[in-house]
Amino acid sequence: MGTLTALTRSLGHRCVKNSKSNNLPNLYIYSNGHQYQTHRTLILESLSYESVRLRRLSDSDSGIVEVNLDRPAAKNSIGKEMLRGLRNAFETIESDESAQVVLICSSVPKVFCAGADLKERKTMTPSEVQNFVNSLRSTFSFIEALHVPTIAVIEGVALGGGLEMALSCDLRICGEDAVLGLPETGLAIIPGAGGTQRLPRLVGKSLAKELIFTGRKIGGREAMPMGLANYSVPAGEAHSKALEIAREIIQKVQIIYLKDFSHTRSCCTK
Repeated sequence: MGTLTALTRSLGHRCVKNSKSNNLPNLYIYSNGHQYQTHRTLILESLSYESVRLRRLSDSDSGIVEVNLDRPAAKNSIGKEMLRGLRNAFETIESDESAQVVLICSSVPKVFCAGADLKERKTMTPSEVQNFVNSLRSTFSFIEALHVPTIAVIEGVALGGGLEMALSCDLRICGEDAVLGLPETGLAIIPGAGGTQRLPRLVGKSLAKELIFTGRKIGGREAMPMGLANYSVPAGEAHSKALEIAREIIQKVQIIYLKDFSHTRSCCTK
């Protein structure tokens, strides 16, 4: 019941905010005798953080926001500054009621995210490492709890923390040449940012244990039948497939709005 309530509340929140994004009149909702006017807060068209770029798509795809990982020299590995950029980007999205779907992409060819920056980690003290892992875990939990659907667009390598970030998304679209895995056991550590919890929920406990214990890497084609990816498409086509799904999500949200809130139209004012 709790899950259904949360889903209903989330869908209602997304549907209400569409009232202005579709040039509909301002919508007033009445609750407990109080009147509330819906509103939206626009994020900037383009924002750049450390190795992370936040971009709103064109008017024809209004409501779709892209978070682009852009640290080519380190294969998008996540260091302190990039982690701060990710957190800032998603906090910006969370405060923007006009955002309806988020795509997490990479600007680096054949790389989604190679995981945590191990070179940087070697320079950290044990307490700094623990703080970094805690921050990584909380950031991925923040993504998982975001008020809008999230889609990981995976072309190329998604390993360790990179796969854990994708696991925190609602959907995952892979190119057939994608390489996914949690290789931490080869470094005498375990996945520390939610992979040990989220992977079993998707692929089952037994298979998740195998992948984690052995550190085995799998390809994009294998990821879909095991439940790790929603779609596996030819290399280079993951982004276009993700856009297709994002547009469908937005269209359905608009239909839900028109159906579920049509009875409030008499309360609308221009």
